[in-house]
Amino acid sequence: MYKALYTEEERQRRDRSVWTLVQAVLAPVQFLVFLVSLALILRYLVTGEGLFAAQVSVILKTLALYAIMVTGSIWEKAVFGRYLFARPFFWEDVFSMLVLALHTAYLLCLYLDALSPAGQMLLALAAYATYLVNAGQFLWKLRLARLDRSTQNPSAAGLAVAPAPLAGASR
Repeated sequence: MYKALYTEEERQRRDRSVWTLVQAVLAPVQFLVFLVSLALILRYLVTGEGLFAAQVSVILKTLALYAIMVTGSIWEKAVFGRYLFARPFFWEDVFSMLVLALHTAYLLCLYLDALSPAGQMLLALAAYATYLVNAGQFLWKLRLARLDRSTQNPSAAGLAVAPAPLAGASR
């Protein structure tokens, strides 16, 4: 038997929480920063030009990730009573740790000059690949939240609030 993503009380807390809106705003912002950064990284790797712009873009993407992870943890506490690894988002949170680790590793390599510029950009691409997987996990949860809502109230199927956007994506 399928277990609903949210209990009724969790759904109410989610819908009342300001952190749901914060996540809903940060997730697409982070995705846009990701797209611009990805283009800048690929430009550098193909042409050898624009290293500084690519580096700054990865820093901005990482800062956006940190912001969404901190606010997402606050959201998770408000909805589920714990900052991380709540039942419905356990595996997404586990994978988010890998996303955070790779983005942080990039910052450390940049700061310590531990890899060549091309190596740094490849590390950023690895971090971005994990971000995309994590974003997919959260999009799946968004879909499940909408299905849960339609099961409980078929007329509200298209009105469900996001579980909270993408951590690597969000909640």
